[in-house]
Amino acid sequence: MSAQKLTDRVALITGGGGPGIGRAIAERYIREGAKVAIADIDAELVQQTAAEIGGMGVTVDVTDQDSITAMLDQVEASLGTVSVLVNNAAVFNLAPLNDITHDQYHAVFNVNVYGVLFTMQAVADRMIAAGVRGNIINMASQAGRRGEPLVAVYCASKAAVISLTQSAGLGLIKHGINVNGIAPGVVDTPMWDTVDAQFAKYEDLELGEKKKAVGLAVPYGRMGQVDDLTGAAVFLASDDSDYVVAQTLNVDGGNWMS
Repeated sequence: MSAQKLTDRVALITGGGGPGIGRAIAERYIREGAKVAIADIDAELVQQTAAEIGGMGVTVDVTDQDSITAMLDQVEASLGTVSVLVNNAAVFNLAPLNDITHDQYHAVFNVNVYGVLFTMQAVADRMIAAGVRGNIINMASQAGRRGEPLVAVYCASKAAVISLTQSAGLGLIKHGINVNGIAPGVVDTPMWDTVDAQFAKYEDLELGEKKKAVGLAVPYGRMGQVDDLTGAAVFLASDDSDYVVAQTLNVDGGNWMS
């Protein structure tokens, strides 16, 4: 059996309550020896998930600074100072440019950008105060690498995540805090069923048609699975990535090359 890569590290993963990427990373981190806290806005769901996989569950609204602070207070009291943050909480919406509402814009940017920035800031502040060297991983998307006609707000939010990762990576490495990102491609999670339904509405498709098409278009030959992301998440949280700074790693089956 290979040595565990994250022994005794305290990892916090936002948006980890549901059956998606966050939960998969949490399960892998636990296998790699980390002490893991899973955070989600759904209090009942996150406690259930934590009980199932063996981590700590904590409720958070990443659009609220007081909630972020309370989350970190709880995690520190139980596990110690966070040394690995995975900023995974995100929401998605889809609409033609001329139909985008102010509420849709704010809903996406408040979670996907505000949540990433100010959770990252709060964790970094505590790492610095405690003298903890750490790793921050921001979940971006291939959507942040390009525009899409129906996905303007989400694409812009994930482009902002990539930019924040670059700036934070350059600004925090002097404190021993390494910031990088992961840009998944199309990943087969329950959220994609919602995405598929939205595309069906605007592109006059049958349910399931868009999901099938995007999967077939991936050079690897299929949509990603959540476990396809966990290796990169372990790498970026471990000593193996010490000299990787301010990068966003594409894990997308070959959809995007940079």
